[in-house]
Amino acid sequence: MCLAIPALIKSIDTNREADVDMGGVTRRISLRLTPEAEVGDYVIVHTGYAINILDQQEAMETLKLFEQLAQAAQEEH
Repeated sequence: MCLAIPALIKSIDTNREADVDMGGVTRRISLRLTPEAEVGDYVIVHTGYAINILDQQEAMETLKLFEQLAQAAQEEH
């Protein structure tokens, strides 16, 4: 199983490397697979690469689902 996580692009350098916000954590990723991505876009990140651009509503819905899963996991323990 693979997991791809939505992230908000905060900055992009000339090498198409980006700093993204993933739930309050900043990560450095590559945008080489999504050259059209811009600062302020939400992207799906898998293994350090942005693999798709999401619209904001879709990103928010996905992040909400991740939050619900985390809460359910905590309730089981």
